Amino acid sequence: MGNRLTNRVAIVTGGGRGIGREVALWLARDGAKVVVNDVGASLDGTGDSGTPADQVVNEIISEGGKAVASYDSVADFDSAEQIVSTALNNYGRIDILCHPAGILRDRMIFNMTEAEWDAVLQVHLYGAFNMVRNAAPHMIKEKYGRIVLFSSGSGLGASGQANYAAAKEGMVGFTRAVSKELEPHGIMINAVYPGGSTRMTDSIPQSTTDLRQTQRAQAGQSVPKVSLDPPPEYRDPANNAPKVVYLCSEAADGITGQVFGTSGWELSLYSPRHVVKSIHKNEAWSLEELERLIPISLGRDLINPAPAE
Repeated sequence: MGNRLTNRVAIVTGGGRGIGREVALWLARDGAKVVVNDVGASLDGTGDSGTPADQVVNEIISEGGKAVASYDSVADFDSAEQIVSTALNNYGRIDILCHPAGILRDRMIFNMTEAEWDAVLQVHLYGAFNMVRNAAPHMIKEKYGRIVLFSSGSGLGASGQANYAAAKEGMVGFTRAVSKELEPHGIMINAVYPGGSTRMTDSIPQSTTDLRQTQRAQAGQSVPKVSLDPPPEYRDPANNAPKVVYLCSEAADGITGQVFGTSGWELSLYSPRHVVKSIHKNEAWSLEELERLIPISLGRDLINPAPAE
C-alpha cells in the first residue's frame, strides 16, 4: 500500500478482531511494525485466548510485514504497561497507539448491575487512561506520537447503553484534555466514532438498532447519508482503517483534540460542545421568571429523545 509509516511502531488494542484487526492490517501494510494486542475474550469480557492476536500477526507476516502478539489486558494499569513493554522490547520505541478494544454489557439502567457498569468503563475508559499513561512518556522522549482513541456515537445517547455511552463520551473529554498536554511534545491525539458490521454490532438485536437510529434522527443527530439501510459494503469495518491510518501518519501533524466519524464511506468532523442559546439579566433569576421564560427561549424547539408512543 505504501511506506508512510516505515520505521514507526504501533500498538493496536483489540487488534485481533473487527475494526481493530482492520486497523492493524492497514498500519502494517503502510510500513508500521505492529503490536497486535487482544486478550481473545468474549463480548462480555470473559475468557481469554491468544488465537485472534496470533492470527492477525500471522497474516501481517505472510504479507511481508512485521508484527508481534500481546495478550495482556488494557483494563489493568500494570498489564497495560506490559503491552507497551512488548513494543519497546521488540522494536525499541512506540510511535502510534490505537485503542479499539472494548466489550458490551447492554442493560437498561434500572436493571444494570454495578459489575456491568464497572466492567465496561474498565476496558474502554480506564483502558484509554492505562494505555495513554504508559505510552506517553516514551512518545515525549521521541518528541513524536499519534494516538487514536475509539469512542462511539453511542456516547451521544443510546438507550440500554448507559455504561458504554458514559465510557465512550468520557474518552472524548479525555482526548480534548490530553491534547492540550501532549501537543507541545509533537504528539497528536484524536477520537473517532467508528462503525461497521462486527461481532459486537451483530450481537445487538435489529429492533434495538432500529430504535437507536430513530432516536438519533429525532434528536437531530447524524445518521448515514447513504440510507438507513445501506448496502453490505457500507458496513465493512475496513472502511474505518484508512481514515484511522491517516490520523496515525505524519500528514496529520497539527490535527489534535478532535472527534472524527469514520464509519462507512463518510469522514466527518464533529464540533466541540458550544453554547447554542442563552438568556441573561443583570441580577439573579427568580424561579418564577425561569418558569415563564425558558419555555419560550431555551426550551423552545427542544426535542424529546424518547417521545411517548
